[in-house]
Amino acid sequence: MESGASQKQSVRVTILSRPYTLLTSGDPRELQDVAASVDELMLSIAAKAPSADSTRIAVLACLHLADQLRSLEHDLAALKSRIDRKSVEFAELLEQAIADER
Repeated sequence: MESGASQKQSVRVTILSRPYTLLTSGDPRELQDVAASVDELMLSIAAKAPSADSTRIAVLACLHLADQLRSLEHDLAALKSRIDRKSVEFAELLEQAIADER
């Protein structure tokens, strides 16, 4: 028998005035929140480009989200690098403190 976490639930969302039924094995509210964000982004793009069709709007939204993802990945890599440098510095300070006690 499958565990409750692996069972998928149907979630109804609306994106760009179109209803979709999606499946999730996670929290349905999370999926609804993500869909609402995508809908908001696509509606914003549609408002700025009223003659654009839904495919063009979707592609522009994807490009926007991919750009955000790339920026966050860059920020995360920089943060990891900073943490690594600080870890080395703290290890050296700890080793020095232990050596000074001897």
